[in-house]
Amino acid sequence: MSTWNVNLNSKDRKVNALELEDIKRILEKDSDEAVEELLEGVEEYYGEIPYILQFMKDQPDLLVSKILYDNSILREFKRLDRKTIELISIAVSSAIKCTHCLNIHLRVAKRMEIPKEEIFDAILIASVLSNASVLANGTRAMNAELSDDGQAVHECDNESCDVCKIL
Repeated sequence: MSTWNVNLNSKDRKVNALELEDIKRILEKDSDEAVEELLEGVEEYYGEIPYILQFMKDQPDLLVSKILYDNSILREFKRLDRKTIELISIAVSSAIKCTHCLNIHLRVAKRMEIPKEEIFDAILIASVLSNASVLANGTRAMNAELSDDGQAVHECDNESCDVCKIL
């Protein structure tokens, strides 16, 4: 019996995470029973069981702790509705290039009937931030390592230094 009552077709519904009493009850169960109940809840939440959780189901200690950790974060989503959470999840999955995560969140968004245009907007925001990150990281490294005349500014004469070996 799962305790995660979630209606994926409700875009505005708040996330209902496991309460502390439910967590205590699950932890008192046999590991196989705990895994089964937690995976049922995950399936109710996402409409499917993500790959990594399926992979981990034969390692109950890891699976239970991961799901409970994720759940503790979900419990804090009191200010965000499900639609916003899914759009953020899509944007982050896009930005970190996690195809598996992106695909599951796209399927959840589809089941929630989030318009394709809104999903694309989230992906565009991720692309802007990803691009800015590449530029900021690259230009900071360039400025830190190269002088105004384009010469390396790394000042180490240590023969075991990997940077000195390149220069």
